[in-house]
Amino acid sequence: MDFFWLLIYAFLLFAYLMVLFQIIGDLFRDSKLSGWWKAVWIFFLIILPFLTALVYLIARGRGMGERQVAAIQQAKTDTDRYIQSVATQTSPAEQIGHAKSLLDAGTITQAEFDTLKAKALAS
Repeated sequence: MDFFWLLIYAFLLFAYLMVLFQIIGDLFRDSKLSGWWKAVWIFFLIILPFLTALVYLIARGRGMGERQVAAIQQAKTDTDRYIQSVATQTSPAEQIGHAKSLLDAGTITQAEFDTLKAKALAS
């Protein structure tokens, strides 16, 4: 029975730490909140951790979700922009050379090579 309660306590501690780190991350992500208010929230998270976390989730939970969605969308936009920039860095000659090496290795057929060559020259 002691092992069961140990598992329960470990789960609750892990869940609390996840919520705490989400709150701290949200505090520093929020550009509209002044530094003093951030310090006040951190102070109360240290002094009264459970009560402060509960109050924070109730008072600022909706904004917390909106900031999380905005951060995810920004990361996706940055990733797509990076992928696009990498994809456009190869010259048509490099693309044709790569297709030629695939043709020589027998990975693609002559018709596929011709298609890739036409796409590279069109771009």
